[in-house]
Amino acid sequence: QVQLVESGGGSVQAGGSLRLSCLVFGDTYSSNWMGWFRQAPGKEREGVAAIDIYGMISYADSVKGRFTISQDVAKNTLYLQMNSLKPEDTAMYYCAADPRRISLSVGYPNYWGQGTQVTVSS
Repeated sequence: QVQLVESGGGSVQAGGSLRLSCLVFGDTYSSNWMGWFRQAPGKEREGVAAIDIYGMISYADSVKGRFTISQDVAKNTLYLQMNSLKPEDTAMYYCAADPRRISLSVGYPNYWGQGTQVTVSS
């Protein structure tokens, strides 16, 4: 079992940056794989970025080159550095975790945070 607590969302202008954090409470096995998802009003949930215990990283095409996922194991924290933000990045961002490797495009992790809102204005 894990509990995930996101922070770092906010409002920025296009071209700006934000860094999201996800603090992980619980057993490390349940968070062998961790990822960020987002959902905008009226749109489908989208997998944004993921990382696993082997250091394998994946990104959605829409964020490649702009977003960077990382983790600080000592601090039990997952990060999402978001640069060159666009209005279409506006969404609720969720941290997620699972013992298994999950597909960003079709998977549904077992554990989810409460979400943090990111709003990008033009």
